[in-house]
Amino acid sequence: MADSRQHYGLTRGLTNYGDRGFALYLRRSFAKSMGYSDAMLARPTIGIANTSSGFNNCHRHFPELLQAASRGVLAAGGLPVEFPTISLGEVFLNPTSLKFRNLMSMDTEEMIRAQPIDAVILMGGCDKTVPAQLMGAASAGIPAIQLVAGPMLTGRHEGERLGACTDCRRFWARYRAGAVDERQIAAVEGRLAVTAGTCAVMGTASTMACLTETLGMLLPGTAAIPAVHSDRLRAAEATGAAAVDLIARNLTPDKIITPEAVENALRVLLAVGGSTNAIIHLTAIAGRLGITVSLHDLNRLSDSTPVLVDLKPVGSGYMEDFFAAGGMSAVLQELRPLLNLECLSVVGETLGERLDAERNSRIDREIISSLDAPRQKEGGLVALFGNLAPRGAIMKRAAADRRLFEREARAVVFSSLEDLDARIDDPELDVTPEDALVLQNAGPSSPSGMPEAGYLPIPVRLAKSGVKDMIRISDARMSGTAFGTIILHVSPEAAKGGPLALVRTGDRIRLSVASRRLDLMVEESELRRRAGALEVTRPAAAARGYSKLYLDSVLQADEGCDFNFLRG
Repeated sequence: MADSRQHYGLTRGLTNYGDRGFALYLRRSFAKSMGYSDAMLARPTIGIANTSSGFNNCHRHFPELLQAASRGVLAAGGLPVEFPTISLGEVFLNPTSLKFRNLMSMDTEEMIRAQPIDAVILMGGCDKTVPAQLMGAASAGIPAIQLVAGPMLTGRHEGERLGACTDCRRFWARYRAGAVDERQIAAVEGRLAVTAGTCAVMGTASTMACLTETLGMLLPGTAAIPAVHSDRLRAAEATGAAAVDLIARNLTPDKIITPEAVENALRVLLAVGGSTNAIIHLTAIAGRLGITVSLHDLNRLSDSTPVLVDLKPVGSGYMEDFFAAGGMSAVLQELRPLLNLECLSVVGETLGERLDAERNSRIDREIISSLDAPRQKEGGLVALFGNLAPRGAIMKRAAADRRLFEREARAVVFSSLEDLDARIDDPELDVTPEDALVLQNAGPSSPSGMPEAGYLPIPVRLAKSGVKDMIRISDARMSGTAFGTIILHVSPEAAKGGPLALVRTGDRIRLSVASRRLDLMVEESELRRRAGALEVTRPAAAARGYSKLYLDSVLQADEGCDFNFLRG
């Protein structure tokens, strides 16, 4: 049969049999086997990338969210078609979820390209799913809109609010120090994560939701809605309608995620005291569109962007408080003098137009401070450089002990995660509170794939004596829910022969946050000698499959840990 239809909906990207008419006839025949009417099949198709999984507790409510999004698509004249992709449940993956972020981004991109989709709704939430989806959608190049899971609500324990996962770490540290017994830690375990949704604090998932809204890829005002709030369902329905509208506007991600929008996202990251992981993810998302995120630019922005938000792990509040306090609308309103206001969002309005319309929105000053009276005068993150981190390292200074910011310390070195696990609590370990704990071989090319292991535990002997923080240095990441004087993402990594691999126990390391420096106080001649004797081995697991592709292609932390062949 002749094909006189417009090339949208089911007519997009026909399976190639060498006969276009036959391909459409066959596709429509199979679509009708699913009960669709001709009227429905004539509509534009809105794909809904669904990352629900039995191994992803954050996405437990996605069946209801999917129903609401589909309702919005139908009401706006589109045909919603849900399809699955890889799902990344943060704590259920080995060795770490970051290793599979790029795989999920490829899955998302290829399914968007391969299937007859006019626009796509990206349903994600748990840490790495949102960046993976944005990376894939940016590369696929069709209209796309993000729908996030939303944060979980807090639990209660002995009159205290609990939220995963800052309180997870706080209670575990107390347990290691002997201040909490087996009965108490078991009770806390069942009260930390009590609803569907992402972590209840400004961890990586909530940070990425806030940055996605700032970038313009999420409906305005929807980043912080709790997962179980009825507004979350209304946001899903509105997202479905907006996805249909995107087709007429032809608003593709490259028109929304611009260098100016990325700079806005960096400002927000600094102002909310967000996760260190967000630097890696934002760098990777921007990199798909040929936009460079410079750690030197991060420092420039950090000098002039104060911390405004009082949420754990930087402050004391939770995401449900942030939502009630005005959420991202309030933060963006305060940051307005620092932002690029011409940036577009998925609803077709500029950031300036949005803020004009929201000018009289409520703001709870207990949670969101004004630009004139911030929580901290400088941004939450800072990049460090020096001979130990030639391409940079990241420190979440808003969650660190300022008494350790200018310090020369003796290194206590752990050569791997296995070495750390074996020796950190050894009563004979030669360590004092004034030392710096150093973890090697935990970067992107290591066997562990850059896990959230940078939050090195305080040695139990010191923890029991009351020590709560020490300088900790690694090429690993840490959870956005974590806190402490922790230096991460040291680049180049140890597994690639970077300077971190040359550190030995007893070496002196100088940290200067004021000077943005991290230096190994060892003679250059000695470092050359150590480098000459260094043996860099390839992980045995990298012989085949995705592990081989990953190791052959993964970039360093300062490049977003994306694959070299996926960057724009």
